[in-house]
Amino acid sequence: MEDAMLWASLGAAVLPSLTYRIKHRLELSRAKHPSLTGHSKMSRRMSRLLPAYAYDEAHFFRADGAPEVVADQRRTAFEALAAEYQSRFAQSAAHTARSQQGVSDLQFTGHYRVPFQFSPLVRARLKGGSVLQASSGVQVSDLDGNAFYDLAGSYGVNLFGYDFYKDCMARAAERVAPLGPVLGAHHPVVADNVARLKAISGMDEVSFHMSGTEAVMQAVRLARYHTGKTHLVRFCGAYHGWWGEVQPGVGNPVSEDKTYTLRDMHAHTLRVLRRRRDIACVLVNPLQALHPNGAAPGDSSLVDSSRSAGFDREAYTRWLHELRAVCSARGIVLIFDEVFVGFRLAPGGAQEYFGVKADMVTYGKTLGGGLPVGVVCGPHRLMKRFRDDRPADICFARGTFNAHPLVMGAMAEFLDRLQTPWVQDCYRNLDERWNARAARLNARLKAEGLPVQVANLSSIWTVFYTRPSRYNWMFQYYLKSEGLALSWVGTGRFIFSLNYSDADFAEVVERFVRAAHRMEGDGWWWNDGRLSNKGIRRQILKEMLRHRFLK
Repeated sequence: MEDAMLWASLGAAVLPSLTYRIKHRLELSRAKHPSLTGHSKMSRRMSRLLPAYAYDEAHFFRADGAPEVVADQRRTAFEALAAEYQSRFAQSAAHTARSQQGVSDLQFTGHYRVPFQFSPLVRARLKGGSVLQASSGVQVSDLDGNAFYDLAGSYGVNLFGYDFYKDCMARAAERVAPLGPVLGAHHPVVADNVARLKAISGMDEVSFHMSGTEAVMQAVRLARYHTGKTHLVRFCGAYHGWWGEVQPGVGNPVSEDKTYTLRDMHAHTLRVLRRRRDIACVLVNPLQALHPNGAAPGDSSLVDSSRSAGFDREAYTRWLHELRAVCSARGIVLIFDEVFVGFRLAPGGAQEYFGVKADMVTYGKTLGGGLPVGVVCGPHRLMKRFRDDRPADICFARGTFNAHPLVMGAMAEFLDRLQTPWVQDCYRNLDERWNARAARLNARLKAEGLPVQVANLSSIWTVFYTRPSRYNWMFQYYLKSEGLALSWVGTGRFIFSLNYSDADFAEVVERFVRAAHRMEGDGWWWNDGRLSNKGIRRQILKEMLRHRFLK
């Protein structure tokens, strides 16, 4: 009897705690995105099961079940395109091949431009090169003398045009030449940069770093230090650099254990933030407004036409205000990661654009005036790295090249130019101008019956496809042929510089549409009405199972 009463008492004591933990675990699960992107451990396990295989030349041209006549049409077009590439890009391709032997980055990007099943034949035949020798205006040129309209944007660095940054870099070199590479002590220009960054961000203090990744690492570290909490929240699909805790899942060899990856723009996420007691900070990359809960798109993942995108400024603004309110109520540090979009949406960044005040902001890319930089801006209470009452309790962070004189000089030149009439004019009616340009291209594509559309967040664009196809990734090679330069991720992202004139953009439209007509005419977008995105994915799953278990 006494034993029974003891066990009953223990059960009564343990049950509420167990119930509480189960409830919070279920809430956390509901706040995760249902896709593999929202479940990092599962995605990592699944990636290990993915078999490596490649299509032979016969299957390469009819992976979608196209009839032989269409396959022959594609084969002929592919051979013609390969011959064109060999003729037009010979020196650039040869130079890239030599560099690739010793540059692991080039080996990686070379392998992941297209879906892996198609990659070997594409790499062997369509060699365009990854080397450029000059830039001017809105164009870049390669070793073979080919000029391209630049849609790569140097990963977002190029906001105002390459000539703008070349001038920043040249003047910076003159400005700091007397000091040279002296590190540790600051060049006098640093004080001016800090004053202007404080005004732009609305924060008390600034710290300098060598990259956006480092800046985000420091912001998260400071948030943990000052809140005494352990976990960070990032949103499904968002990119915050390549360090382990903000890049869970595929690509990260270790398991992150202090990161919650939750759904963007969802009530379940707000519920988790309200209830959990271990969350130090929430990271927001405003770029996600273009494709909420989706990873940064690349043509290597274009296995069908299900890619989607669309920017709803009103809805995303409402979400950020809700997020701000919850973080304020719970003492969670709200960090805006503006490394990519900072200064692109507005002179005051996403805080100004969406009308939401963050607790900390990180900047990078364009702020360096063409040179590498990362910056953290925050209030004194969060930026302080030591405690007055506990002298050994510090939050250490340093970097040899932080506040390098040349970088600080280029930053000063960039910030000087932000106030010039020309730059101010670039910002005037910014959304209206770029939204109208996207609408103009979409209207033209639709009128001409081409299965391509674009979506944009200001001058950041992505391409999506309206007809089920397994060959959308081929479009990047036609665009290059027409003189449009893309980054290695292909049509997943275009980044325009703000110095594109109406005449420049009109030429891009003509080349884009011409490339689409060639793609259509060469049979890559063939569809007999029975091919669906769901059917394509089912077909690929069968292929993978066959190669996984029958070989």
